[in-house]
Amino acid sequence: MGKDVIVACDFSSAEDTLAFLDKFKGRKPFVKIGMELYYAEGPSIVREIKARGHRIFLDLKLHDIPNTVKKAMRVLSKLDVDITNLHAAGTSSMMKAALEGLTREDGTRPLLIAVTQLTSTDQESMERDLLINEPIDSVVMHYAKTAKSAGLDGVVCSPLEAEKVHGVCGQGFLTVTPGVRFADGETGDQKRVLTPSEAKKIGSDYIVVGRPITAAEDPVLAYERCVREFVD
Repeated sequence: MGKDVIVACDFSSAEDTLAFLDKFKGRKPFVKIGMELYYAEGPSIVREIKARGHRIFLDLKLHDIPNTVKKAMRVLSKLDVDITNLHAAGTSSMMKAALEGLTREDGTRPLLIAVTQLTSTDQESMERDLLINEPIDSVVMHYAKTAKSAGLDGVVCSPLEAEKVHGVCGQGFLTVTPGVRFADGETGDQKRVLTPSEAKKIGSDYIVVGRPITAAEDPVLAYERCVREFVD
């Protein structure tokens, strides 16, 4: 897997999602299926999009006791997604259990990555709401190192932190980075953001882009702009 743009299909129905993907006329963008769409449509939407030839990042951010997460990952392993994730805050034991559940009998599995801190979280809210008083960079690096030691393939982090994650975990440890906006776009509820070209320079492996593409007047042109700025 090389650098790529992952399109966040944060729609509330299969109908809206498939109509959106139909606009790409033969192109097969890497797709993120998150909680909204998965909870609305269940595993059938994953199978439908996969059957159309798209790679899929199933973004459900599991976070529970190790045994529950292990069993849930065993179910998700049957969906043939390319990447799935959990919260690093669930501890090393939870992440190791998740890997066990995700690994199929033949030894294959999707890539598993850990969410460090959400890109809607900043230093102030982390201290106020989570009672974590360390610098946010230190927290993200600690979570990344814990995820690597647990055997995971990478992390979800802000593009601002991608270079530092590679510095402590190696270039082969994936950084999947939401919080990407065009220079002339709105940041919305994201706090820690960069543009696609900035994310490329700082070392993100994958950028996850939702509203700047899905809410654009011409989503295909917006997607192609992302690809030009980040991949080409």
